[in-house]
Amino acid sequence: MQVTFDGPKNARVTVMLAHGAGAPMDSASLTAIAEALGGAGVRVARFEFGYMAGRRTGDGRKPPPRAETLLTEYVAAVNALSANGALIIGGKSMGGRVASMVADELFASDRIRGLLCLGYPFHPPAKPEQVRTKHLAELRTPTLIVQGTRDPFGTKEDVSGYRLSSGIDVLWLDDGDHDLKPRKSISGLSAADHLKTMAEAVSTWAGRITGQSIR
Repeated sequence: MQVTFDGPKNARVTVMLAHGAGAPMDSASLTAIAEALGGAGVRVARFEFGYMAGRRTGDGRKPPPRAETLLTEYVAAVNALSANGALIIGGKSMGGRVASMVADELFASDRIRGLLCLGYPFHPPAKPEQVRTKHLAELRTPTLIVQGTRDPFGTKEDVSGYRLSSGIDVLWLDDGDHDLKPRKSISGLSAADHLKTMAEAVSTWAGRITGQSIR
């Protein structure tokens, strides 16, 4: 398993992130997120699922599999990771969804301390009736979801009607899209502004749930 690291090597908290359905672990969006988190004192480990890694080796553009089929692969990635200190798992879009489906098992066995979802795919775009939230209502793992208010996979208005576990915190980024980017001409904010807000919030939240000083 190939892993890309960002952030200080001696960090007390490591966040393991999987990519979204259609973009690799070194996409511009996930790279910017990882670098921002690293700058906030968190160690970030990015990895790829087999279907995405296969696209790099000439196996063709395989379509993403159903998220449910990637659960054992995510757990195997956790098992293979050598991380110092506390471990938080998560990912961008589909990667975060997969992590959310294995989180309670890993949390119950004391292997992780939390879950971080970046742009959670609450439903497919333009299909708000196809919700992916059933397991989130009973989730026991401390969780932070970072979501843009105009994310087509789940707007602030959409999510306000869902039943979510009391252990889930949601950080809303004003006018952010699925990559957390705002329209500067409308919001007056930039992507860099949102990345900074996200990184600082994750650092504070991670410190709270792990009892560790991030910086």
